Amino acid sequence: MNSSSLAISTDGLTKRFGERVAVKSVDLKVRSGTAFGLLGPNGAGKTTLIRMLVGLATPSHGTIEVLGHSIPDEKLQALSMVGAVVEEPRFYPFLSGRDNLEIVASLRSRQAMANIGAALERVGLAHRSEDKVGGYSLGMRQRLGIARCLLVDPKLMILDEPMNGLDPPGILEIRELIRSLADEGKTVLLSSHLLDEVEKTCDEVAIMSQGSILASGTLASILSDSLGKVTLRTSSDSRAIELLTGHDWVSHIEVAGRALRISLRRADLDYDRFVGSVVRSLVEVGVDVYEISQERVSLESRFFEVTSEGDEVTVGV
Repeated sequence: MNSSSLAISTDGLTKRFGERVAVKSVDLKVRSGTAFGLLGPNGAGKTTLIRMLVGLATPSHGTIEVLGHSIPDEKLQALSMVGAVVEEPRFYPFLSGRDNLEIVASLRSRQAMANIGAALERVGLAHRSEDKVGGYSLGMRQRLGIARCLLVDPKLMILDEPMNGLDPPGILEIRELIRSLADEGKTVLLSSHLLDEVEKTCDEVAIMSQGSILASGTLASILSDSLGKVTLRTSSDSRAIELLTGHDWVSHIEVAGRALRISLRRADLDYDRFVGSVVRSLVEVGVDVYEISQERVSLESRFFEVTSEGDEVTVGV
C-alpha cells in the first residue's frame, strides 16, 4: 500500500508497562478518506494505542506516522491537522458548552473561533450551547468533544468510544456524522466495542485483542473470510446429514431444534449452486425440503471467530 495514501501507519508498535505488554507489535494501516473501526473488548489495548498515535504515550518500540509525519518527532505538525477525543472528554463543568469551545479556539486560530457555531450545530448541541457542561449527560459531553475536534477542520479525527452514553437517536446522529465526514474526504478512526454500530458506520476495521491486531482489512473482506452458515429443515434429518457429510462445501453440521445448521468452508462460495446441489440430492432420495436459508455473516460472529482463534489474520484491502 502506498504510504502517501495512508493517514496512519504503524510498524511493530509496542507499549510495555513494566512486565505487562499493553500493545504488542501492531502494524496498523488506515487509508485516507475512510471511516476505520478499531474493535476490541475493554482492556484490548485500544486506548493505549490511540494515546501513542496522538503523542500522549511514548512507544516502547516501533514507529508511527500520522498524516505523513513521524510521531513523536513531528508531533506538532501532525496534530495541527488532527482532532481527537481520547477516553471521556474533559471540560470545565462550571462553564457553558460554547465557553469551553471558545477557550480551545482562542488557543488555535481565528478560524477556529469562527467555526464554533457550525461545530455545535453539526453535533446537535446548538440549542444547549449556553448551558453549563456540568449539567450535560455523558452523551452530550461526547458530542461536545467531537465539536471541539471540528474547530480546526481536521484531516483526521480520532475518536475513542464516541458512542458511549448515547441513546439510540444520539448513536444514529453520530453514525451519520462520521459517515458524512468520511464522505467529505476526512479520515475517521474510531475505537469501539459496539460491533453492530461499527459494522453500520465503518469502511474498514481492525480487530484487536490482548494488545495485538488479529485481523484487519475492508469490512467486506473480513466478513467474506468467515465461515458461512445455512439453515436446513427437511422431513428426515438423518438422511440429510448422511448425504451432506463429506460434501466438498460442508465443514460442520449441527442439529438445532427442528433444523440443521450447516457450516460452509467459506462464506464466498456460490450459494445458489450449493442450494441447487443440496435440494436436488435430497429430493432424489425422497427427502422433502421445507426450508433452506443462508444466515447473514455479521461482524459480531466474525469477531468471535477471530478472537477465539487468536492468530493474526490480514485480509485484502
